[in-house]
Amino acid sequence: MKKNQTIEQAIAAIPSGARVMIGGFGNPGTPFSLIHELLRQGQTGLTLIKNDANEAGHGISKLIENGQVSRLITTHIGLNKRAIDLMNQGQLDIEFHPQGILAEKIRTAGAGSFGFLTDIGLDSEITRPEDLLDWQGQTYKVEMALSADFALLHAAEADWLGNLVYRGSAINFSPLMAMAADHVIVETPSLAAPGHFRPEHIHTPGAFVDSVVSLAQLTSDYGIIDHHVRR
Repeated sequence: MKKNQTIEQAIAAIPSGARVMIGGFGNPGTPFSLIHELLRQGQTGLTLIKNDANEAGHGISKLIENGQVSRLITTHIGLNKRAIDLMNQGQLDIEFHPQGILAEKIRTAGAGSFGFLTDIGLDSEITRPEDLLDWQGQTYKVEMALSADFALLHAAEADWLGNLVYRGSAINFSPLMAMAADHVIVETPSLAAPGHFRPEHIHTPGAFVDSVVSLAQLTSDYGIIDHHVRR
């Protein structure tokens, strides 16, 4: 069955208040077109789960700056002064996790488990006493699995059935998020007929994908960000 949808149809399935995972590792793998449509449609009260907050005026920061995001679950926001300001002003709730822990929380949800034990961050400020557990003479932190209602992903290539191929560091979080979300929406600039990919080249099987949006072209958002340094 073809899973092709228009971008308007795909994003309209997301209600206000939804928990949404968004792929990407900085710029690579970030689904900018899906984000722009979410910005246009205006859903509010969103909880976003992403490795980073992109940079101010870029990617998910546009949703944050537009007041559509109530909570962000992430690993760092150091490149986004606007997100830092909103957090310090109490207008944006941010939950931080070490990068590997965030990835494992998502992977654990996709595997159908409820959580895992770790000794990472036992003495950090992000660990509460109630999160600790003593087992076989050692103290561990209990990390709960992290799932979502939706995942928005960018694939370098896809077919009509939702089989996906990622490129570069986009592969870091996207395959995990595809498994951990109830409804997966993918954008791609290269849509092929089934059978185009050899099975061993597929990173995410179509069984995990609900909607595929074909992009006519990629905007400048997908390029490398040029930082001008003042001397």
